[in-house]
Amino acid sequence: MRKQFESKLNELRDEILKMAAMVEQQLQQALKALDEADKDLARRVVQGDEAVNAERFAIEDRSLELIATQQPVARDLRLVVAVLNMIVDLERMGDQAKGIAKIASRMAAPQKGSHLPELKQMGELVIAMLNQCMAAYAQNDIDLAKLVSSQDEEVDDLYAQAFSRIMENMAEATKEKKVKAAYDLLRAGQELERFGDLATNIAERVIFIATGRIKDRSTEADTVEEGE
Repeated sequence: MRKQFESKLNELRDEILKMAAMVEQQLQQALKALDEADKDLARRVVQGDEAVNAERFAIEDRSLELIATQQPVARDLRLVVAVLNMIVDLERMGDQAKGIAKIASRMAAPQKGSHLPELKQMGELVIAMLNQCMAAYAQNDIDLAKLVSSQDEEVDDLYAQAFSRIMENMAEATKEKKVKAAYDLLRAGQELERFGDLATNIAERVIFIATGRIKDRSTEADTVEEGE
């Protein structure tokens, strides 16, 4: 019975990693569409969000079935509960990618300032964070999960720099179209910042699986959830 249960947990892990890979591809393509004002690619990203959502619900069904049929306790229960939270965050990360794609679909041509180095760096960093938090999950690596949380501050700093640069561009713009394009870039930066926040959420769930503790951001203290 235990061997069968562990096999199902491994299948669940593989499905989570598959979903994360889908989200990563979505974001990479959305950023490419934004950089090149590629409307066709942007449209494919928007359409691809349905597959991400479907994967979330498939994993949710499998997780709930596992709880109902196997009645996991202690760390096993924490793992399944964490998975249910992680897939929600991954789905929202897919929404962030879709949001960037929608911005790209509105661009008639690459706009001045659309190649902001801060946005490019943010994109590369949040993708790395996603890869690291999923590696931490697969390997049960708490130290790697903690590294993801520290990188979120760098994402926030980059967003602050991008915000200042975009505000300068908006102030200098003389046409309404250019102001709107600058605002769209600001929205893209916000989507990337949120993507990083969600990667941090997943990293914190990895720590919860291993320790039974999850950070309460409102108090900056660790709290113990039931089931430890």
